[in-house]
Amino acid sequence: MKRNIAEEHAESCEMIHHHCDVVEQVMGEMPQDEDLYDLADFFKVFADTTRIKILYVLLKQEMCVCDIAQTLEMTQSAISHQLRILKQMDLVKNRRDGKTIYYSLADNHIVSILSQGMEHINE
Repeated sequence: MKRNIAEEHAESCEMIHHHCDVVEQVMGEMPQDEDLYDLADFFKVFADTTRIKILYVLLKQEMCVCDIAQTLEMTQSAISHQLRILKQMDLVKNRRDGKTIYYSLADNHIVSILSQGMEHINE
């Protein structure tokens, strides 16, 4: 298949030049590096299928570790490990009812992130 030169170099400019006003505006609106590192860490949490499955389970229903483990056909230990990570990143919260701890999504932002992600991959 023959490609033209414009297609081969689509990721770079044909001529080196700067649009100073655009660059300056964007630089002024960029978040601090520390915030960008935190955002990258936040999105890394979504890079694990087990954690995504747990989030989808909790999207439907508040559950305890035993029920999540049974739903996902995994060990309670594996679920607990992933819940600890999700809790550290403020994606899930828990509440105690007697001897049982129930987990749920931390807030509606998580619902929105999951919904938008699924919408994006289904386009």
